[in-house]
Amino acid sequence: MSKIKFHLGEEIPLELHKVRVVQKLHLVPIERRFEAIKEAGFNTFRLSTKDVYLDMLTDSGTNAMSDKQIAAMFQADDAYAGSQSFARLYSAVQDVLGKKFLLPVHQGRAAENIICRAFMKKGNVIPMNYHFTTFLAHVLENGGKIEELLCDHALDFSSDHQFKGNIDINKLEECIQRNGVENIPFIRMEASTNLIGGQPFSISNMMDVRRVADKYGIMLVLDASLLGENAYLVKQREEQWKENTMGDIIKMMVGLADLVYFSARKLTSSRGGGICTNRKDLYQKMEALVPLFEGFLTYGGISVREIEAMAVGMYETLDEDMICQSPMFIKYLVESMASHGIPVVTPPGVLGAHVNAMDFCSHIPQNQYPAGALAAAFYLVSGIRGMERGTISSVRDENGEEILADVELLRLAVPRRVFTLSQVKYVVDRITWLYENRNMIGGLKFVYEPPVLRFFMGGLEATDDWPERLMAKFRKDFGDSL
Repeated sequence: MSKIKFHLGEEIPLELHKVRVVQKLHLVPIERRFEAIKEAGFNTFRLSTKDVYLDMLTDSGTNAMSDKQIAAMFQADDAYAGSQSFARLYSAVQDVLGKKFLLPVHQGRAAENIICRAFMKKGNVIPMNYHFTTFLAHVLENGGKIEELLCDHALDFSSDHQFKGNIDINKLEECIQRNGVENIPFIRMEASTNLIGGQPFSISNMMDVRRVADKYGIMLVLDASLLGENAYLVKQREEQWKENTMGDIIKMMVGLADLVYFSARKLTSSRGGGICTNRKDLYQKMEALVPLFEGFLTYGGISVREIEAMAVGMYETLDEDMICQSPMFIKYLVESMASHGIPVVTPPGVLGAHVNAMDFCSHIPQNQYPAGALAAAFYLVSGIRGMERGTISSVRDENGEEILADVELLRLAVPRRVFTLSQVKYVVDRITWLYENRNMIGGLKFVYEPPVLRFFMGGLEATDDWPERLMAKFRKDFGDSL
């Protein structure tokens, strides 16, 4: 997309689509929001959307679908085996990703399950730029562990480093030599690093990782769930790729990996997922696991209607005007919050805007979950559902002690082509008011804690009556306003 210059000076994201179908939203009074967050155990995952105004929990499966995707769903072939819907998806994967073999799965974590079962054994180590919660769970389930090899700038939220998702090559070499090649089945790169602010990696860094992988004969696996946005930021930020098309950049990134998997809930604005490769030996190691855990090889547990939408969405990933919509709105949201002094992860990444809860709620001890408390407090004062990305999303060690997360972030996801500019301005207004009253936010403690992926369904409660006091302050400042 070419840049648009505005005569009045303010640079705002420009929507390159028109709205043709709308869905009614509800902004319930703060008293109901107070009851709703208590009923949800101060866990935004457990809120009902009837009590949510803007759902910024995730971009997974929430991106707006195009008219072409919805139209394609009407030509779905319902055959159990040999479906023409799969044939169209297979052609799209070949055209866009350049891979010859495709295994469909119902979503990204299903791909993680199959990859870990096929290639891991107990005691293995998986080097990566940064973990994702479900991938870590599958590694641990299969008796392995991970090593995160981020560049030194990655956790410096005020740094202007353009590619904080890069792997540190020296750390990668040291990791391989220390653990032994035989204990490392593959190296994983995530495009883009979800848990540290949606930060991308550069193609030059991926090339360096590829050289190390070749040196030691180790497979390189790419999590391509946010491939389009990573490619867009490469085009914006990596000088040698600025004149290339999205297709060129995507083909280069995917071509550097032996194995690529993705969640279509993120990549193509639909449901489902997939694993693809050009190596027949890798394909055959995984092939039998798809019917065992997912479904037949030509539907993989996905509705054929969604498969049709996936195929169209795969091609739409090449459209810079479509892909840029989320990063542009995220940039506007991040820069607007930063202008009001709110601590945010910079430079703006993909997936969403990320508020640094460690600084926002510096008075809350980390073992009282400042990011979770901030997510609950922000919902209370705004009706906006964000997601905690911090210690609640972490795990406990073998002794039951908390493993404190590297970061404490409130993620405000910005799905593609979903929110209007006025809604984004509302986000900025309410988070600014909360920042001015941040000392009123208190901590949380678990009252129900599942043993795996506790952030999904765990229940918490406030450490004191801070939610009641925050609600009273809101009412004093805003009166009857919602």
